[in-house]
Amino acid sequence: MTTKNRIGFTTSLPIEVILAAGHIPVDINNRFVTGNAVQNIHLAEQKGFPRTLCAWIKGNYIAALNSCLDEVIGIIQGDCSNTHSLLDLLSEEGMKIFHFSFPAERDYDALNQEIKRLEEHFEVSREQTQQMKKRLDEIRKKLVLLDELTWKERLVSGAENHYWLINSSDFNGDPDIYEEQLDSFIKTAQNRDPLPTRLRLAYLGVPPIYQNLYEVISDLGGDILFNEVQRQFSMPHLLPDIVDQYLAYTYPYSVFDRLQDIQNQLSNRKIDAIISYTQSFCHLQLDNILLKKHLRLPFLTLEGDQPEEIDPRTLLRLESFFEIHG
Repeated sequence: MTTKNRIGFTTSLPIEVILAAGHIPVDINNRFVTGNAVQNIHLAEQKGFPRTLCAWIKGNYIAALNSCLDEVIGIIQGDCSNTHSLLDLLSEEGMKIFHFSFPAERDYDALNQEIKRLEEHFEVSREQTQQMKKRLDEIRKKLVLLDELTWKERLVSGAENHYWLINSSDFNGDPDIYEEQLDSFIKTAQNRDPLPTRLRLAYLGVPPIYQNLYEVISDLGGDILFNEVQRQFSMPHLLPDIVDQYLAYTYPYSVFDRLQDIQNQLSNRKIDAIISYTQSFCHLQLDNILLKKHLRLPFLTLEGDQPEEIDPRTLLRLESFFEIHG
């Protein structure tokens, strides 16, 4: 019998391979932000991590050490440029490391070779990967429904949408239990009265480190009907081929690939205004310049640093934005 190992990873990748091998996928980001996030950052800084480094890297380092992982897969192309050094530090702590890369260009053959390397590492055939993909796509179809209940039917809030989509990156380590809980939530949501009409917002960028952003936005009179990156984690395109699926996943590729998807969704969902989140000391702040240039809607950029509630200055900027556009 195959030993069920806990396989951590630094951003979404073909978890079909991990599950097909009989292992447990663990999104380290989710373990960080739902754990003792502030304490983890302080612990990392005590170990020498500089203050002027992205909090996610510091938090993920401690979260990886504390998550009883048997191995960590680091995405060294298509995600944070600091991942190389993070993996070296984890290796120094005795952790087993595997590197995975999304190709710089969205090239089928290059991505196919990377997925094959992952399959060979876990001794999984492409047929087994595809079988697991069919199983996960049954859940992903329900996440597409949940997303539609958010922006079409107004039965699911932006915060609830965020929760279910972000956790689809690893299905909380157990797709069967995740699906049972999702089924129960959707059934409850479908029996609700629709939420009131409010300012229809899009949330762009990586998931927020702020602990209460969605609650604050709701209190100010808005709701988020499009969570960009969280939706990408849910693999909503439901393409039959595993390689095509991860080519359609926009996060690892160019900002222009993201823009095409964003523009389509803004139009379909009749979005009124955009909140774009960037993390302090992150290269994606540069992508935000292009997003703001090309998207012709009211646009507010928020920058977060530590895992905390929204600070007074950011709250004031949100209040001003809603006074003008609400």
